[in-house]
Amino acid sequence: MADVKSETIISRSAAKGLRMTGQRRVIAQVLQDSDDHPDVEELHARAAKVDPGISIATVYRTVKLFEEAGILERLEFGDGRARYEDAERDHHDHLIDMQTGEVIEFVDPEIEELQERIARRLGYDLKGHRLELYGVKQGE
Repeated sequence: MADVKSETIISRSAAKGLRMTGQRRVIAQVLQDSDDHPDVEELHARAAKVDPGISIATVYRTVKLFEEAGILERLEFGDGRARYEDAERDHHDHLIDMQTGEVIEFVDPEIEELQERIARRLGYDLKGHRLELYGVKQGE
């Protein structure tokens, strides 16, 4: 899925006045380069490959800081692990494979239109939504 990011996580962090230490820059770059939905442990493992001195506590603090600043979006897919993705990614929904934990991103114009129609019918202007589907592969 193509992402349209006008600015990097690092530049958005700096624009919000966040102090960007070397380790925060590494974590931000790892997040920027992620095509999946890593949890803190996965982020730590990836960041530690770049800078072995990065502690898991630093990753937890940095993720919380980015989340509070609106740079990251926290996702919970029912497996007890908070996962993260760039809050500026193009809109998409998620299908979670309940057997493997794989997260599949998708966009469906019919679903988007249906959600808009439902909101209008109920007297609302839709300002945002999050859709998560949970399933198992057919035949398994």
